[in-house]
Amino acid sequence: MSSKKEMLFIPSLVILWYSSNIGVLLLNKFLLSSYGFRFPIFLTMCHMSACAILSYMSIVFLKIVPLQVVKSRSQLFKIATLSIVFCGSVVGGNISLRFLPVSFNQAVGATTPFFTALFAYLITFKREAWVTYAALVPVVAGVVIASGGEPSFHLYGFIMCISATAARAFKSVLQGILLSSEGEKLNSMNLMLYMSPIAVLALLPAALIMEPSVLDFIFTLGSKHRYMWLLLFINSTMAYSANLSNFLVTKHTSALTLQVLGNAKGAVAVVISILLFQNPVTFIGIGGYSMTVLGVVAYGEAKRRFK
Repeated sequence: MSSKKEMLFIPSLVILWYSSNIGVLLLNKFLLSSYGFRFPIFLTMCHMSACAILSYMSIVFLKIVPLQVVKSRSQLFKIATLSIVFCGSVVGGNISLRFLPVSFNQAVGATTPFFTALFAYLITFKREAWVTYAALVPVVAGVVIASGGEPSFHLYGFIMCISATAARAFKSVLQGILLSSEGEKLNSMNLMLYMSPIAVLALLPAALIMEPSVLDFIFTLGSKHRYMWLLLFINSTMAYSANLSNFLVTKHTSALTLQVLGNAKGAVAVVISILLFQNPVTFIGIGGYSMTVLGVVAYGEAKRRFK
């Protein structure tokens, strides 16, 4: 790729990554709390269905990445385990959006490095330098402060958000353990291709049992609001686009660039959500979230320097 094309390509990728991630987050919030679509498990199933179909098209037909074949039942079982944990994290995050503003949801989500370091230590006994652990103190302290200063704090929503964040970190550590051998490693696109159908199979009975009125509701709402189906389609497509753009940005930028862009993305999502949903914020809440973000930045820098 020529330097001129690359100068246009990478910013375009970052814009796609930001718009997809922030877009799906805000649309989830709108559907689950403002629009009256209170079925987070079914919504997650829609996301996973879109990821399954679009992953297949991207890899098999568009050949964005080479198809990696699952080589054994053992590998398939490991992928299924990751898929269930991933489902738990996404469903928990979507449930939390029913009760919490996006700004606070993002503040809690920023504590992922803390849970990743915790699980890595508990499961693999991997230790980091003391400076790295020290950087996690403001990450946790910031969320504690933000919780105390959050006008729209909801205990159940907070528990779901923390659980989703912990599950996301657990999946990351588990992936490093389960798919560690060279013969079993899958890139994120192929992993999504295999995880998504398994997630749909797990979420379908869960939605029918735990959200029994979902089918009646969507057909009733769909007949009244003709744009509901379009919103669900856009939302589900954005969920896949977020995964695709994350893979491409990771591939075409450095780890440091990705870290900086990721931290900035959370801040952008918070600002946009406050402007759109007009949820009340306090100086204590903003201060707590700022402390968490700065802690995440310090943690990333410490981890890079003290490898």
